Amino acid sequence: MTLYQWFVTFLIIQVIHFLGTWKLYVKAGRKSWEAAVPVYNAIILMKIINRPWWWVLLLFIPIINIIILPVIWVETIRSFGKNTPKDTALVLVTLGFYIFYVNYALDVTHIEDRSTKPRTVAGEWTSSIIFAVIAATFVHTYFMQPFVIPTSSLEKTLLVGDFLFVSKFHYGARLPMTSVAAPMVHDTIPGLKVRSYLKEPQYPYFRLPGIQDVKRNEIVVFNWPVDTVRFFRDPSQIHVDKPLDKKSNYVKRCVGLPGDELEIKDGYIYINGTRTKLGERAKPQYSYTVYTKEGVRLSPDLMYQRYNVTDPMGQIGARAYVFKSLTEEVANTLSQNSGIDSVVRQIEPKGKYNPFVFPHTPTMPWNEDNFGPITLPKEGETITLTTDNLPLYEYLIKEYEGHELTVNGNTISIDNKETNTYTFGQDYYWMMGDNRHNSEDSRFWGFVPFDHILGKPVFVWFSYDSAGGKVRWDRLFTTVDGGGDSQPVSYLKYFLALVVAWFAFDFFRKKKKKKA
Repeated sequence: MTLYQWFVTFLIIQVIHFLGTWKLYVKAGRKSWEAAVPVYNAIILMKIINRPWWWVLLLFIPIINIIILPVIWVETIRSFGKNTPKDTALVLVTLGFYIFYVNYALDVTHIEDRSTKPRTVAGEWTSSIIFAVIAATFVHTYFMQPFVIPTSSLEKTLLVGDFLFVSKFHYGARLPMTSVAAPMVHDTIPGLKVRSYLKEPQYPYFRLPGIQDVKRNEIVVFNWPVDTVRFFRDPSQIHVDKPLDKKSNYVKRCVGLPGDELEIKDGYIYINGTRTKLGERAKPQYSYTVYTKEGVRLSPDLMYQRYNVTDPMGQIGARAYVFKSLTEEVANTLSQNSGIDSVVRQIEPKGKYNPFVFPHTPTMPWNEDNFGPITLPKEGETITLTTDNLPLYEYLIKEYEGHELTVNGNTISIDNKETNTYTFGQDYYWMMGDNRHNSEDSRFWGFVPFDHILGKPVFVWFSYDSAGGKVRWDRLFTTVDGGGDSQPVSYLKYFLALVVAWFAFDFFRKKKKKKA
């Protein structure tokens, strides 16, 4: 929806509200016109239902407004004596339109000093749960979101089974674009495997100011920019069209910033002609072929570290074995083993075309080890557009920036106007995994637009090794690599101290309350 369409929708909602409640306003001692003035009518309604004024703010916060609106419907009819379970069910099932019936067909009286305290234990629990969900949704949507690492693309830095807290405020929280969605879940309701949202209506894209820009080599969480699968890692790979904020979440390292010239040579990343040097905590890994003498077995330490080997038994029965996920340091150590002839890093040669690699055209015969050079698009930057470089930018112009693009021979038209230039509307980034040969990243689907950026991982709050069936206690409440050389810091003891302090406070508070 455009801003104009949302403005029209807002006015329609105001008209519906006025038509359905103006008599109730009068019965509550107010003027009928007060039900028609946008925002002011909501403030007056809070007075009528004996609720605090700040509830009005909740009506303008995406997702939270969907939760609070049914509560206000119920509170409205209860303020006029309609407080039976049947009344509550009717106002919820009719999406609030039962209020029209109360407004026009019933002779009701406003209960001015109505108690808002729940009358039953069930009511008290319901009230507590609703506002707990509102608070959690607010934090989840605008400040900090839990996230789990599902793949090994950042192995050695982030492990499969790491549970993260992802900061939304570092880069600026992106307001939800999907207006009707289940709170605190992503694209699917757990257990039911059904979609958790409605595709329409959609809010316009808007982002709150952040406290920092995305930095080179930081780990970033973002929405997968290409079309996405319905269920993550579903082998059937059923592609569906999802709203931007409901696309699958990915986590990679941002190795290229807007305006950078990026090239990959023999698996190494070069930015503006200089080879990238990652921080101490980053552990790039590659695939190696290990050539051995007959009868040599693998080191137990290597088996413990679970490097992937082609032979399921981990035995050297033939002379060549392929290892994935080895760092250069480990590969060098392995090569010094007296029973090993040589360790050779696997590299796709320059010029060997991989059709799965972006931009998927033989005119740019690139692969995952030898790629580019390309220049990452920068907001406001104008480029000369040709049929030669169009494969790099065509999807970007059409899908990410919403223009109509056609090509007729050597003539390029954007929005039905012939042109040979294009000015980018937003910044674009290049995301890659540290596990170079086991990562689906920008090498395969290209640029990541800024509007797809979700947040910055800051903490590993829990970590579980499903293969070993154990909790990784040394990773609990540790900081995440920010792209520099800082070592992980554990805040577990501080967290446990806070938990103990809270339980002690709660114990003595309840004890004091009983004495009183």
